Amino acid sequence: MSAVDYTVDGQTYEGWFVKPDGKANAPLVIICHAWGGLGANEKQKADIIAKEFGYAAFAIDVYGKGKRGTTQAENEGLMYPLVGDRAELQKRLAGGIAVAKAHSGATKAAAIGFCFGGLCVLDMARAGMDVLGVGSFHGLFRPAENIPQPKIKAKVLIEHGWRDPMATPEDVLAIAKEFEGADWQLHAHGLATHAFTTVGATGDATQYHADTDRRSFAYLKTFLAEVFG
Repeated sequence: MSAVDYTVDGQTYEGWFVKPDGKANAPLVIICHAWGGLGANEKQKADIIAKEFGYAAFAIDVYGKGKRGTTQAENEGLMYPLVGDRAELQKRLAGGIAVAKAHSGATKAAAIGFCFGGLCVLDMARAGMDVLGVGSFHGLFRPAENIPQPKIKAKVLIEHGWRDPMATPEDVLAIAKEFEGADWQLHAHGLATHAFTTVGATGDATQYHADTDRRSFAYLKTFLAEVFG
């Protein structure tokens, strides 16, 4: 496992790469971070993907090297400009995918993301980026204004906490309509709120839920096996 500096459009970013033992050119899972930036939770999930699933994992960075948030205000200051400029976000995502594939040597790639990262991987699907499947965990469903009628080719997995105030039942119905015709599946977890995979998250709206974390990753393992064939 190692940090990887890379450049997209003249800006430096810092990713995180974990290689499975004894597997050259294993399929690749790209990880998109939550609103605070690439941190401990994404690295922990990368370890699971490499050690338990047997795939290479590359956590990309869309904020820039050293740009991380530790408070709600800082996190919002990092995330909202990109949520409001989806073309810029998509450019950074596409650059991260290219770097991750080149660094890992993988020919097959999928992507997963958490919270804001869930929005990121859904945008990968909306924009037809070079991934076979995407998995959104407690993701944000806000559509991309620059892609009003997306043609989804990637397989899509959505792991959703039914009590998540940031993605309401109405939002769930809206994304189902938006992704009509795509190969999508959605698992709604009745006891989960936002951030159910984020170890250490506490609060009414954002709370780690161990059972949902475990179950959702079991679904992910099956999904990735199908995607990678």
